[in-house]
Amino acid sequence: MRSPFQTLHHICIVVRDLDQAVRYYESIGIGPWQDYPPLAEYTSLDVPDPEAFRALRYKLVSLDNVQLQLCQPPDADCAQRRFLDTHGEGVFHLGFENRLDAAEQEAAALGLRTMMSGRRDNGTGFIYFDTLDDAAVVLMNRQTSPAP
Repeated sequence: MRSPFQTLHHICIVVRDLDQAVRYYESIGIGPWQDYPPLAEYTSLDVPDPEAFRALRYKLVSLDNVQLQLCQPPDADCAQRRFLDTHGEGVFHLGFENRLDAAEQEAAALGLRTMMSGRRDNGTGFIYFDTLDDAAVVLMNRQTSPAP
């Protein structure tokens, strides 16, 4: 059976202060940082609180071998806020590139439960799996380009 976690795309770090974190990373030569595309682009959402999801602030930088993402959650109920309040700042999820339909089937065959998901009109999007307790990090799949 194929694992949906083969091609690492990014590492997402939850922070309390996004601007401060960006300044630090830039001070050690990691940058330039860009805004993540608007979260409003996700037209199909299965998240606990869609408004809290849309209020997440993200910055990203593409390094030679992987993308880093910084995420500042709002003061509202979302998985990233719960992680920050419980664990403090740190790696919230590892993002893997995959076709979402295949990833969902492969993860289900492994007994993994979907935690959150979202898709854009063009079929791109994400699926977070409920792996924090067992893997010490959330594993997620994203599909960057539309299916052919």
